[in-house]
Amino acid sequence: MIEAVIWDFGGVITSSPFEAFARFEAEHGLPKDIIRRTNTVNHLENAWAKFERAEIGIETFDELFASESHALGAEVRGRDVVALLSGDLRPEMIEALRRVKASFRTGCITNNLPANAMGSKGGRSLYIAEVMTLFDHIIESAKIGLRKPDPRIYQMMVEALGVDPKRCVYLDDLGVNLKPAREMGMTTIKVLGSSQAIPELEAATGLSLRD
Repeated sequence: MIEAVIWDFGGVITSSPFEAFARFEAEHGLPKDIIRRTNTVNHLENAWAKFERAEIGIETFDELFASESHALGAEVRGRDVVALLSGDLRPEMIEALRRVKASFRTGCITNNLPANAMGSKGGRSLYIAEVMTLFDHIIESAKIGLRKPDPRIYQMMVEALGVDPKRCVYLDDLGVNLKPAREMGMTTIKVLGSSQAIPELEAATGLSLRD
């Protein structure tokens, strides 16, 4: 019996920033996937990890990311990457979330950036109040100094929701972030897109999440 559904935000509730990364690389003649590869090298302690835990500011992130990407073959400034992060809300996923909330507890675990990282646009402007009220509890990496895939962040969520992890479903677009949830006993769904994820969530919950 499912008690809660826990969601990632970027790449799940919104479109994936990977699409914007690919466009930027093509437009600037950069090696394919240089941004994603930079994010994955030393992924627990690299510039991106430190930025999402609010351990460094935008200036330091800009310089560190440039250095890390240069080591992989092409310099990309951190500021340019941050500007690519704004995704589009997926209405069909929001509707699924709304229907899930009617039956189960809901949570959101998101690796995000400090509130002032992108000035007045991007970042937290994605966190539209109407959507965020659909979550019973929200954990943001930049607020607590922990980020996925640290197992502690998932434990914090199940404790906040008061649920058994074995009775939870967790959705994320990154496999590395699904692994700790799966090891805790959660049912996990890797989100490749709405048309794939929603039927899988329906199967896991027994709910009808589409018109």
